[in-house]
Amino acid sequence: MASKEGTAIIVEEKRAGLIGAGIQRSLTPAMHMAEGTAQGFTYRYALIDLDSLGAGPSVLPELVRQAEQDGLCGLNITYPCKQQVIPLLDELSDDAAKLGAVNTVVLSKGRRIGHNTDWWGYAEGFRRQLPQADLGRVVQLGAGGAGAATAFALLKMGARELTIFDVDGDRAAGLAHAMAAHFPSATVEAGCDLGRAMEIATGLVHATPTGMDKLPGLPLPADLLHSDAWVSEVVYFPLETALLAEARKRGCAVADGGGMAVFQAVRAFALLTGREPNAERMLAHFASLTNTGLVRAERLA
Repeated sequence: MASKEGTAIIVEEKRAGLIGAGIQRSLTPAMHMAEGTAQGFTYRYALIDLDSLGAGPSVLPELVRQAEQDGLCGLNITYPCKQQVIPLLDELSDDAAKLGAVNTVVLSKGRRIGHNTDWWGYAEGFRRQLPQADLGRVVQLGAGGAGAATAFALLKMGARELTIFDVDGDRAAGLAHAMAAHFPSATVEAGCDLGRAMEIATGLVHATPTGMDKLPGLPLPADLLHSDAWVSEVVYFPLETALLAEARKRGCAVADGGGMAVFQAVRAFALLTGREPNAERMLAHFASLTNTGLVRAERLA
């Protein structure tokens, strides 16, 4: 509380955090805090990096308990904690329960409520970048946490056939089985012949870490890309991955990973703060961050 000429002025402050491993380059904190400032309240958002702590997901119970004690309104959760946090929660949203993954935890009135904004973030970014995309036969690379979100989003948007590939065949089969149960009118299966699947694909979704700064390269042979298939990426460091560059060369319509990065934050902001964010403003801020390089989050005292 501050005062001016004897009059008390109440300054609203909200506090949140992001728990994950290797998250020092995340732009989520900066987007959240900038939107809070634009809306006229103080929003402090901390990075809680397991790598910096020298710890693994086993410390999650302590970290969540500490967040409650410190009065945080909630937490964003990322790799490798999206599944491990679930047993610590009191309630899950329907989407989080179906996906079996949580990326946003609202802490309110002594309760911990888990949500998943990744799938909605991917869908919203996809719609904006590829509004005319043919979802008839989609190939997806990756069946991890990001892959679960993109698969759910694609099927929510009306994909008729979805073929999932992963270096772990059992993981691909498990995700395909789970999604088929949620979307019985669609054909969802684990793939075994990527070349054949790509020949007839109307689109490709890439949901693995390949192409990130620390893991450069292509997630599939370049010759499998063809101009009749759009290409959608989830990686956003860098925004223009090797996959997108190659796809553009071959005449593919493309969607970068920035859409998912921004819109998962848009929905999470609403859940954590109880305020509706300005999505266009958050998009513009993300663009400024990706143009000017790394912005680190404020650390809570």
